Amino acid sequence: MCSASPFPHFCIIFISNAILITLLPQEQNEQKISITMPRSLSLARHDKETDLRNSLAYASVQVMIGSMGKWILIAVFWFWLIPICKSKLRFGKNGEFKILQVADMHYANGKRTHCLDVLYSQYASCSDLNTTYFLQRIILAEKPNFIVFTGDNIFGHDTWDPAKSMDAAFAPAIASNIPWVAVLGNHDQEGSLSREAVMRHIAGMKNTLSKVNPPQVHIIDGFGNYNLEVEGVEGTDFENKSVLNLYFLDSGDYSKVPFIPGYGWIKPSQQLWFQRTSEKLRKAYMNGPVPQKEPAPALAYFHIPLPEYASFDSSNFTGVKQENIGSASVNSGFFTTLVETGDVKAVFTGHDHVNDFCGKLADIHLCYAGGFGYHAYGKAGWSRRARVVVVGLEKTENSGWEDVKSIKTWKRLDDQHLTAIDGQVLWSKSFGGNRRKKQGGGS
Repeated sequence: MCSASPFPHFCIIFISNAILITLLPQEQNEQKISITMPRSLSLARHDKETDLRNSLAYASVQVMIGSMGKWILIAVFWFWLIPICKSKLRFGKNGEFKILQVADMHYANGKRTHCLDVLYSQYASCSDLNTTYFLQRIILAEKPNFIVFTGDNIFGHDTWDPAKSMDAAFAPAIASNIPWVAVLGNHDQEGSLSREAVMRHIAGMKNTLSKVNPPQVHIIDGFGNYNLEVEGVEGTDFENKSVLNLYFLDSGDYSKVPFIPGYGWIKPSQQLWFQRTSEKLRKAYMNGPVPQKEPAPALAYFHIPLPEYASFDSSNFTGVKQENIGSASVNSGFFTTLVETGDVKAVFTGHDHVNDFCGKLADIHLCYAGGFGYHAYGKAGWSRRARVVVVGLEKTENSGWEDVKSIKTWKRLDDQHLTAIDGQVLWSKSFGGNRRKKQGGGS
């Protein structure tokens, strides 16, 4: 069974695979033969196993050849590392789970790609590497448990090699050994790779929990629709129960309907998958071990904002609105679906780089992250930024941890001090809400 950790990792089994029988001629003197196994035999993917993987991948079998007999049989064993399961995401011992959202990196070709919308004094020395440095700094400062990239991770039109651009864009997240995921925006596929190929490349990268699509769903629009569960603190009643659910969806790129202009939207097939997944998670949480009265809270991440983001003005949101809402020209009804399912407490998007607000509508917060990347349009003198979300658990009288108590957020600016701004509480458990059912079925 996989051990529990805030970080995902693989269960490993060791198999003595392929016994190689070799006939070697007799030599007069003893000699030592070193046989080195190829690295390609290692199938483990997570860096938490790097040392173990490398020690096996390069281990050698040394064989003594003696002078007794003309021929000698040598049995050579090598081992495969086979990933057979991933552990779930898990709350830390401090009762928190911290998520870093990075929106619109627009990465292209590294130091050869100039920045957009920066001060004149910054332009000559500014490139994609500024985006990389910002990501490195904020990971070190916040030490998140999880990183979410919400689309336009690369600016496909300007990339020479989209795969290499993605490798560079996500490199700081990979190097941190922190689990991460990504969804697609409207620019990721504008290079030489299709939308599906871009998502497949992302899903094959190190330390990622990204999926091309739900494996059990055969018909669904888009690429990058999936969900993840975050279990409670190890050693508590909730250690095997998902107390926080995360949904990731492909909001599309551009309309494929001739008479409907503009951006894409979340389609009926995706909404059906979301509804069914939400219902399955609701049943598991409200029944089984430690049954609850209400569904576990959830968060949703995708790229293009919903039309309902236009419902706010400066009097009822936290942050700034400096451009029009770049949603689809049609309303697919996904916000209504979110309200009906009742578990999603906040939605997080990107797309509109100089909007960074959070507003509450029908008990759901609709939030932007603000533009992160330097090869993306922005506003000179207005710092690039990222959004942080911290989900906290209820503490028991004996200092243990139960279910989710609160969801809080703030933003970090790419300035000298990585200034934190606009802290707010997105959701807090009401008194008596989401408590355990009494044993025996009483309410």
